[in-house]
Amino acid sequence: MKLADTVEKMNSKDYKERFEAEYDQLKIRFIGLSNMVSKWDRDELDFMPTCPRSTYTLQLEAMKDYMAILEMRAVMEGIELDTSVSSCD
Repeated sequence: MKLADTVEKMNSKDYKERFEAEYDQLKIRFIGLSNMVSKWDRDELDFMPTCPRSTYTLQLEAMKDYMAILEMRAVMEGIELDTSVSSCD
């Protein structure tokens, strides 16, 4: 899934569909950043990030926390989410 695949749900009048799109977008970004950091750790990047590695670790942790909160809300609000997270490598 790519961010462009979430546009229709993001523009929905149904808040549950927008919620699903928000979660999907966060998951896509999390996987992308996680893949980038993994490549960095394996010295496989074709560029040098400007931020220290620790900054990306903090961002990933915040994203994981945000996903967990959305997952809790989804349970409470009866919204089904695809919570599987797989690598894009």
